[in-house]
Amino acid sequence: MSRRHYNLPPLTTLSAFEAAARHLSFKHAAEELSVTPGAVSHQIKALEGDLGTALFQRKHRGVELTEDGKALYDALASSFTRISKTLATIRDRATVEKVTVGSTTAVAALWLSPSVIRFWREMPEVNVDQLSQDRPFRDRPDIDFFIRYGRDGNGDLSHTPLFRDCLVPVACPEVADRLAGASLEDLAAERLIHLDSEDRSWTTWPEWFQQLGYTGTIPIDSRVNSYSVALQRARKGAGLVLGWQRLIQPMLLSGKLVAIGPHLQIAPNQFYLVGRSDEDLSESARALKDWIIQEVQDGSV
Repeated sequence: MSRRHYNLPPLTTLSAFEAAARHLSFKHAAEELSVTPGAVSHQIKALEGDLGTALFQRKHRGVELTEDGKALYDALASSFTRISKTLATIRDRATVEKVTVGSTTAVAALWLSPSVIRFWREMPEVNVDQLSQDRPFRDRPDIDFFIRYGRDGNGDLSHTPLFRDCLVPVACPEVADRLAGASLEDLAAERLIHLDSEDRSWTTWPEWFQQLGYTGTIPIDSRVNSYSVALQRARKGAGLVLGWQRLIQPMLLSGKLVAIGPHLQIAPNQFYLVGRSDEDLSESARALKDWIIQEVQDGSV
């Protein structure tokens, strides 16, 4: 392969390898790059020939990275992420002021969106993009920061603590009234709505009961993959949800949901603002970050 100043293979070859390694699929890499799987395979073979080592183990149902492949992928993924962040920063300077913030759908609906609206009224010249999803924010260099329960696994990201919540069972007023003062055994016998999340940092019903000393069986009769859906089910009387007391404060204040005492547990993790370090944020992004932190401190969210 031809070489340039940094003694690197062609960028198209490295890009093809990075996509194939990230997906562990030549087919999916080809779809992302808008080329054929054969073209991706050709690029990989050329790179392996240039390096004199296998980067993938070809198997009947797919491919796996070799040790050399893992090392190269880690280096490329880290480098591409830094390049992407730098390009995003340059674009931000050249275009209209814009900030991108991410959260789960429940966080967005319950307090982030109202906070962003209040920010926009104070700073209408700043455009804020909100991204809501109930899965971890991975490989999203377009996001300035996102709100997360518990620390993110990426140690390169900045973590700003927001608050530590309390966990308490919640239900519609009729169910909560019937269960007022109920024992842990009584609560465990109710229909519990379990959150089946890709993000394993969220405290589950079994973990909550265990921390409070209950060692009996916890039935799993109802699963959802969205906390917003879980809250809606509880509102309709379909069961109990493990309530994050501060997060769902608007629903508690409105009476749509009611906390069932006296059992309460301090959440083991905090909520964080996670993302780029302050020096890598635009002036507008820093302004929104400061706004959110201040609103949390003031009790507005």
